Amino acid sequence: MLGFTLTLRQVVFGLLLVFCLTPWASPPLALALGLALAQTVGNPFVARTKVVTSKLLQFSVIGLGFGMNAHAAVRAGQEGLLFTIVSIAGTLLLGYLVGRWLGLERRVVHLISCGTAICGGSAIAAVGPVLGAKDEEMSVALGTVFVLNALALFAFPPIGHALHLSQHQFGLWCAIAIHDTSSVVGAAAAYGNEALEIATTVKLARALWIIPVALGTALVFKQKGVKITIPYFILGFVLAMLVNTYVPAAKPLGPLLVSLAKTGLTATLFFIGAGLSNSVLRIVGLKPYVLGIVLWLSIASASLYVIEHLA
Repeated sequence: MLGFTLTLRQVVFGLLLVFCLTPWASPPLALALGLALAQTVGNPFVARTKVVTSKLLQFSVIGLGFGMNAHAAVRAGQEGLLFTIVSIAGTLLLGYLVGRWLGLERRVVHLISCGTAICGGSAIAAVGPVLGAKDEEMSVALGTVFVLNALALFAFPPIGHALHLSQHQFGLWCAIAIHDTSSVVGAAAAYGNEALEIATTVKLARALWIIPVALGTALVFKQKGVKITIPYFILGFVLAMLVNTYVPAAKPLGPLLVSLAKTGLTATLFFIGAGLSNSVLRIVGLKPYVLGIVLWLSIASASLYVIEHLA
C-alpha cells in the first residue's frame, strides 16, 4: 500500500485506533477493543505504544485542566485530603500484612501496594528504582495493577448507578479506589462532567504522594543515592486550570482543548488494553493477583462506605 508493506495485525491495529479517535468511541469501549486486539492478533507496535501511552496520558490530563475551575478544584482537593492520607497508609499496612501471609517477596508486595494506594503504574514506575526492584518484579506488579485497573473501568460506573451515587460521590470514590489515572478519568467521564472534575483533581493531588512514599521507601529499605521521579505533568494540569479560571481570553479555546484531551484519553486506554497480552497475564501468577484483589476490594469497599455516609 503506497509502497509500504502492511501486515494484517498492523491494518487491524490502525483501523481500531482510527475508530477510537471518533466520537463513537468511549473510554471503556477503547479499552475493550485494545484487550480484544491483544488477545487475538496481538499488538504489532508494543514497544512504541508503551512509550506513547505515558506521554499521551500526561498531555490529555493537562488538556482536561482547561475545562476546570480552580476554586472548585481546591474544594475537591481539600475534601479528598483526609481520605487520601488514611487510605494510602491503610493500604500500605494491609499490603504488608497480606503479603507476609501469602509468602510473597517483599519488594513485589510493596510495589503492588504502592500501585493500589497511589496511582497505579505511575507509582510503581517511580518507587521501583528507589526500591532497587528487578525487571521481573516490576513486570509482576505492573501486570497485576493494570489487569485490575482495566476491570475497574468497566465495573465502577454500573456500580455507581446501581447505588445511586451522586456525581460528587462517584468522582471521589473513583479517585480513591481505582488504581491508574487513565481509568479514573475514563470511568468518571462516563459518569458525568462533575464526577470527572472531582475525580481528576483528587487523583492528581493523590499522585503527589508518590514523592513522600518514595522517600519513605528509601528509608525503610535502606536505599541510598536514589533518584525519585516527580510527576511534573501535574503542574501543567494546575497551570491549565488557572488559565481557564483567570484568563478570560483563553476560555473560547477551553472546549476544544478538553475535547482533544478526552480523545487522547480514549486512545491512551486503547494502547493500555493492547498491551495486556497473554504473556503479561501469565507472568503475574496467582498470589500477586490475590494480594491485588484483596487490597483493591478493601480500599474500594471502605472508601465507598465512608463516602456514602459522610460525603
